[in-house]
Amino acid sequence: MAGPKDRRSTPRNLKVTGRGSALIRNPSLNKGTGFPLDERRTFGLEGLLPVRAKNQSQQAERIYQQVRSAPDDLQKYVMLNALLNRNVHLYYRVLADHLEELMPIVYTPTVGAAVQRFSQVFQGGGGIWITPDMKGRMQDVLWSIVGSREIRLLVVTDNESILGIGDQGAGGMAISQGKLALYTAAAGIDPAKAIPVSLDFGTDNEQLLADDQYLGWPSRRLRGPEYLALVDEFVAAVRTAMPDALVQWEDFRKDNALTILDRYSSVLPSFNDDIQGTGAVVMAGLNSALTIKGERLAAQRIVIFGAGAAGLGVARQIKAQLVDEDVVGSRQANVIAVLDRSGLLVHDGRPMDEYKRALAWPAELAAELGLADPTRRSLLDVVRKYRPTVLIGLSGVARSFNEEIVREMARHVDRPVIFPSSNPSSISEATPADLYAWTDCRCLVATGSPFPQVERGGRVYRVGQGNNVFIFPGLGLAAIAANATRITDSMTKVASEALAKQVTNEEREAGLLFPAVSRLRSVSFEIAVAVAHQAIQDGVATAAHDDVERLVREARWSHDYQHYVPA
Repeated sequence: MAGPKDRRSTPRNLKVTGRGSALIRNPSLNKGTGFPLDERRTFGLEGLLPVRAKNQSQQAERIYQQVRSAPDDLQKYVMLNALLNRNVHLYYRVLADHLEELMPIVYTPTVGAAVQRFSQVFQGGGGIWITPDMKGRMQDVLWSIVGSREIRLLVVTDNESILGIGDQGAGGMAISQGKLALYTAAAGIDPAKAIPVSLDFGTDNEQLLADDQYLGWPSRRLRGPEYLALVDEFVAAVRTAMPDALVQWEDFRKDNALTILDRYSSVLPSFNDDIQGTGAVVMAGLNSALTIKGERLAAQRIVIFGAGAAGLGVARQIKAQLVDEDVVGSRQANVIAVLDRSGLLVHDGRPMDEYKRALAWPAELAAELGLADPTRRSLLDVVRKYRPTVLIGLSGVARSFNEEIVREMARHVDRPVIFPSSNPSSISEATPADLYAWTDCRCLVATGSPFPQVERGGRVYRVGQGNNVFIFPGLGLAAIAANATRITDSMTKVASEALAKQVTNEEREAGLLFPAVSRLRSVSFEIAVAVAHQAIQDGVATAAHDDVERLVREARWSHDYQHYVPA
């Protein structure tokens, strides 16, 4: 995993105060059977463990074989979570050794099932739950949890728009936990300095409210001014108790996502992964496809199916690049068409959310293309009339890119670019196998969740995964290493550009528009270096930065065991 440049700043010896069973019960310090004999004697562990010590590599192989034997993916998730709760270093060693295989377990798609069954498979804490009864005392609550610990990263969700499965109440914590696992596995963020947070302000999920096993705040969601007042207090408490923390906002409903992003982006270093992360990763995949096609963005006709937070983020990234290509004003409308579940967004007097107005077509353009009738603006109608070269799915509507739509698109485009990006895989807009079949293997495909390779016409096509995991770990590592005071738009733009550059010619020839997940750690490092440089250029980096690569490298944590000496 680690290349020549992957030096560690971790001290060789670690001073430890714990003794005996208390040391074994501390997941951040526990080595289990990995405690060598000298440490067993020094720290009173003799007799508490089987006599033969094993190195971390041996331990990791044993755990991996146990995980492989689990009957289903949810049980694998539970087993890995149990390991995290007892031995943090070994958990990340197992994950690092088998990242491509285990990422779908610790995150999408398996995390979707873990979220839905959170109260049933709950094994312990590991995060912070903020509830309405803490109003007026959130700062005291955070101080009591954090104490003197240095916290550099929070992944915060209010649980309302989890993946594409909606309001999951307190179970949204599993998303924050999964994101932090990937921050550490991909970018080396110290897990002791990162905390998942659930703003548990209720749920409108009737099934959860009726379940006596449900662990969350058992009432309907707070909304409006009362909701914002609680978030305001939480942000103020974070600034006091964790002044150096970067905040990633995760899986908020689109209106709250936009409000929170705009409200706090200049208050504390923060970003919304659904908006900025998704926009950056999809833009990277699109640029990779355009490299293969040898075409400019301005020459495309792009349909975005899904006008939520993710669709907005993608549209913003595309528009930012169009500006770079000197495409401005109304000319941008010719490049991007955005649809929600009701159809094409058009300025024709019908009511729509405020943020959607920036995404809507002029009524004149819709009429010019034969889409004046509001009842005839479905995805199929738009594909027929607009003849898109790129089709991006962020709708959460399973199999919405059906055969008729895809074949219609392929009639007019030599190499259609199709991204069924909704997560988890059960709600993906199409499967890669179908897309290759319906386009005679002419399509360029990337998905949001992992899919198996496609064998067709004597050729094997690997499926690139356009997952935000290619963006947020490197972006977060850069912000932490540079001690950035803000996450600027240019930082996310540079992250997207750096990701596109990481796709090799060999990967593109195999059908990949994104790097292989097996290279995630090295890719995240390169993105972090590029973003840290941009933070410096933007004037938001406060860390010393004579050698940016070294700055980023030394911010990374190692899963290797340290040698313990008495404090």
